[in-house]
Amino acid sequence: MKGPLRCGVPLAAAALLATGLGAMRLAAQQSAPIPAPAKPAAEQNAGEMNTKDVPATFRERVNLVLVPVTVRDRDGHPLGTLKKEDFQLFDQGKAQVITKFSIEARGGHTVPNRDVSQENTEKGVPVPIPDRFIGYLFDDLHLTTGDLVLAREAARKHLDASLQANERAAIFSTSGQTTLDFTDDRAALGATLTKLMPRGPAMSRVQQCPNLTFYMADLIENKNDTMALGIAMSATYACLGIDPSLPGSAQMAKSQVQSTARQIIEEEEHYNRVTLNVIRDVVRRMSAMPGQRVLVLVSPGFLLLDSRFDETAIMDRAIRANVIINTLDARGVYTVMPDIAETSSTAQFMSFRQTYDSQSTFMQDAVLAELADGTGGSFFHGSNDLKAGFERVGETPEYYYILGFSPQNLRLDGKYHSLKVTLKPQAKMSLNARRGYFAPKQAEDAAEQAKREIEEALFSREEMSELPMELHTQFFKASETSAKLTVLARLELRHLRYKKENDRNRDDVTITAGLFDRNGNYVTGNQKILELRLFDGTLEQKLHGPVTIKTVFDVKPGTYLVRLVARDAEGQLMAAQNGAVEIP
Repeated sequence: MKGPLRCGVPLAAAALLATGLGAMRLAAQQSAPIPAPAKPAAEQNAGEMNTKDVPATFRERVNLVLVPVTVRDRDGHPLGTLKKEDFQLFDQGKAQVITKFSIEARGGHTVPNRDVSQENTEKGVPVPIPDRFIGYLFDDLHLTTGDLVLAREAARKHLDASLQANERAAIFSTSGQTTLDFTDDRAALGATLTKLMPRGPAMSRVQQCPNLTFYMADLIENKNDTMALGIAMSATYACLGIDPSLPGSAQMAKSQVQSTARQIIEEEEHYNRVTLNVIRDVVRRMSAMPGQRVLVLVSPGFLLLDSRFDETAIMDRAIRANVIINTLDARGVYTVMPDIAETSSTAQFMSFRQTYDSQSTFMQDAVLAELADGTGGSFFHGSNDLKAGFERVGETPEYYYILGFSPQNLRLDGKYHSLKVTLKPQAKMSLNARRGYFAPKQAEDAAEQAKREIEEALFSREEMSELPMELHTQFFKASETSAKLTVLARLELRHLRYKKENDRNRDDVTITAGLFDRNGNYVTGNQKILELRLFDGTLEQKLHGPVTIKTVFDVKPGTYLVRLVARDAEGQLMAAQNGAVEIP
């Protein structure tokens, strides 16, 4: 199934999102409308404990700025022994207090089988659930035929040799014409790679007069570069057969150049917006995968004129979703060569065209480097050994750091802030870090923060125990093709931090349960709110035992990862646990 992207290019990846968080939002909206706020009088007469289903909808804001950093020694090996005190972080040149610090290490997770049904396998036996997801995004809107053929062949060899049992791979394309969701089926991956082909502009630039690149068009139209305009006009005289000595010839050539430049800019910016939208959507898709997430962008790079905010927003989303973006320049060792097909262009035009192409190549690489540095990834370029390149970008760093800070006196004006990270030890080490961020245009309120934290916890593998909780599952097979899976959350209420209002002890606990299939794809989810309005005597009784919240799912036989998250409103304590169940 394919759906239209906002920019008008079909994107199959958008349909894939229906299996992720988008489906969760839609299902919740259809089955559980938002309840109306309770009236004060009604609350006075309400029960002490109420449970209600609510839509699991989330929004994202940037208040805490996260900065991924990779550090390598003089031999290029990642270092994982540094401490928070070893780093210095600057926002617009001003030193910041690092309030969040973590070291991420490459490695898998063990998922216990917490099923307690008599029909299921022995309790505690691990269930084989994937914990590493690699999405390969091929930029078929910008890649040439030759580069794309070499890249897809190198990717096929890499996947045939390197895909592990705990890994799942997916294939996406910026045009949306070729996609395959996460799978361990090597044959399906190979067949999908074979379908990749260039989907960029149908009109050949050689047929244009003059044959401008996007970089040259930007110089002429947006930067008023008189040298670039003059060189393009000389080429226009040649391709249109105009005698430059004739009256009005200069204005005719100038008009032709400006018209061509505007057409190229409009076309290229359209495809760049599509590319950024697809990267954003694939990051969103991967954020719904329960484990390590690596996005490999295979591209020749592309120029961004007024899309820096969108690029930074992608990095923000990727960082918060723990998606590392690795980039691979599929051009390999790129040499600017004159196009022998351009017989109508002047020698002067071709000479300057090569210079401009070299500058354009540098700027295209800069975009790929920024996406990698900004998310803790790696950038492979300047080599024709694309198989080795895929081996490198298909891996996560052995170690990388996440630095977080809350900007002081931050103005909510949406302006760009440059970042710089340095090391206090004066050792010979190399460092890659995020280069900047855009300030938000409005503050994140408490409700939005809660939604974001729950979303991040649900699509993660990290287990948290600030709020004591036990996860149990049971299932009953109604037939050979259907079953009911019950997820039980047993919460200890004595650790909650209640707010006293009149004669009640008040708190709300949001319990979110999510199911993922054997390939890590999101299947379904449910969110409940446990409203606690306890009298003192009732509270004293409830402190001596757990409260059980039950969620029932209609499922088909198969292997499922269960993710259970709880968050309270007053103390903002969180709990998160993993479980797995195999229904024969």
